[in-house]
Formats: sequence, structure tokens, C-alpha cells
Amino acid sequence: MTEIVSLPIEHWDQACSPQQQDTALQALEGGSVVLLPHLAFPLDDTELRFLDPSLADAGKNISLNPANGTLQGSRDSLEPLRGMVERYAQSSASLLRQLLPSYVPAIQTGRTSFRPVEVEGRTTSWRKDDTRLHVDSFPSSPTQGKRILRLFTNVNPEGRPRTWRLGESFEGVARHYLPSLHRPVWGSSAVLQALGITKSKRSAYDHFMLQLHDQMKADASYQAKAPQHTQQFVPGSSWLVYTDQVSHAAMAGQHLFEQTFYLPIDGMSDAATSPLRVLERLLRRTLV
Repeated sequence: MTEIVSLPIEHWDQACSPQQQDTALQALEGGSVVLLPHLAFPLDDTELRFLDPSLADAGKNISLNPANGTLQGSRDSLEPLRGMVERYAQSSASLLRQLLPSYVPAIQTGRTSFRPVEVEGRTTSWRKDDTRLHVDSFPSSPTQGKRILRLFTNVNPEGRPRTWRLGESFEGVARHYLPSLHRPVWGSSAVLQALGITKSKRSAYDHFMLQLHDQMKADASYQAKAPQHTQQFVPGSSWLVYTDQVSHAAMAGQHLFEQTFYLPIDGMSDAATSPLRVLERLLRRTLV
């Protein structure tokens, strides 16, 4: 099952030793969670009011678009709210430069989100229900095999942990569902992009990853019986994980920051561990 590897990092711009860098790199690419138990993201007095969950406009996320710097998903358009989320984005970038410097030349910055809404008890469709074990794949935003690296920080002011379930290895998940995976219909990728359903080409890899994501969430037996364990991420801690690789489910918690990065597999230390290469090996075909 998914392992937790802890590193004693306390500051976002803290210089990391080569050993810490190697440990983080090998752990992440090997399918572990890198826990930074002492890396907090303190909020100042003017930012504490943004913990109000009513600020989230009919959703779970308030997000910052890196392309234009606009804030989306909030009822509050105040500049300090955008500044708080942007500060987390800048802090995340500083951490990445220190802890994973080999990724820096190829890494692409995705959205930054603030999640003030309680996870437990939130009503949503089964496909969007993140309390079910899954690996990340985005229907409208294909990655064509790029890795999805995400950083999380719990800022809950009441001491409540972020509760996750962590499941089996990606290869274990893929082998479990391999008999039910089907190839994409010829020409469907072009049609989806032409209709604006996807923002870019949905590759065969994206097609298979979406099937894994959906079949995992829809499979009640798998959710109950799959190898898994519970992990509590306490306030004042941060953690890094490849969410396209690690089977995970967010069960409970409120007040969280998250930063998404995308990494082409050529930027990895060992691309053979990527979901793209694992699926290609199991399916015995190139997924483009």
C-alpha cells in the first residue's frame, strides 16, 4: 500500500540537502506520499476571515488561474483573498525549487486552490465524489501523459485533520480493471475537442485513465475491499503526492490549500514508474 515518507522541512524556501532531494524524488516517483509535518502556511489576521466556507460560490474550490491571475469560484472579489491564494502559489514554487530542483526546467504550474468547505457530508455525484478511492484524471483537461503533482497544506484553525484513505499501487489498480478497459472510438478525440468538451486532445492515455477513475469510483465492492489505510494530515502540515498515480480519497476535513503542477514524463528521474508507461506495458501498446 501507499507509504508515507516524512521530511523535516519547516520553511517554504528552506535549503534542502541532496539527500532530502533524492529521498523526495524517489518517494514521489515510487508512488509514496511525501509528508512535511512541520511545513505550515500561517495566515495573518486579515486573512482569517477568508476561512468562511460561504465564500465558495456553490462549489468546493476557490481557485487562482495561473494564466491570467484571476480568482474563480468565490463570492468575494476582494483583492486580499486573491493575494492570499497567490501567496500560497509563490510559496509552493519556492518549495519545489528547493526540494525538487531537477523538475524545475520542465514543470508547468497549474491552478492554485483554497478549499474552505467541509469534505464530509458534501452532496455531489458519484463521479465527483472525492471520498471514493480514485486516481486523478480530468475529463475536460487531458494531460497526454503529463504527471499530476499536487501539494496540499492543512490550515484548519480548530485542529481538525484532513482525513484521507490511501489505496494500493497504481499497477495494482490497473491490473484489477484491465479486463474491463476498452479502446477509444476512432475519431472521438477530434470530435470532443471540436465541440469544446475537452480543452485539448484527449489521448488514448487520457481515455484509459478516465475509465480507471470512473470505474474505481463506481465500484462499491472495490471501495470496501481494496487494500487501503487511513492517514490523518494534521493542521500545520503539508504533503506532496502524484495524484494520477496514488489511489486516494479525501474523507473529511476543512480549510485546505492545494497547488497543482504538471510534469512531462521526460522531466522525471524514472519515467518507467509513470502511469503512462505502466499502462503501455500492461496494454502492450503505445498510448498517444
